[in-house]
Amino acid sequence: MNPPLRSEEDRLALIEGLRDGTITVIATDHAPHTQTDKLVEFDYAPFGIIGLETALPVCFTELYHKGVLDISSFVSKFTKGPAEILGLPIGTLAEGSDADITILDPDCEHVIDINSFYSKSRNNPYHGYKAKGKAVAVLVNGEFVFNTMQD
Repeated sequence: MNPPLRSEEDRLALIEGLRDGTITVIATDHAPHTQTDKLVEFDYAPFGIIGLETALPVCFTELYHKGVLDISSFVSKFTKGPAEILGLPIGTLAEGSDADITILDPDCEHVIDINSFYSKSRNNPYHGYKAKGKAVAVLVNGEFVFNTMQD
């Protein structure tokens, strides 16, 4: 990831920034490099991991379930925060807004398995991570584009 976290002190400072509101956004650039791209010397490997399928469960586990953020702050940092920074009229459930909605199950316990990703990329250090919380459905313009609630 770029820039990489350099120390435990850096990691703890980021958590405190999320807790006290200094950091208002949690986002991923979803950098799905191929295995071949990554199988080079460390200094030559492209930055990034696939983040789309792990950002929510890892953040739920580490931030919400460990008491760093309440559910409202957690959701806001993934929705309202990015929309405000980009000046976009999204990230709200207000009447007349686009019905782009992610349905979350904050208590869903699961193990992250890179082999079950919908993305074709597999470069992710969280394989085998025991998570609590995940996205179970996504609506775009009011239509389901992803739905595990019926499984």
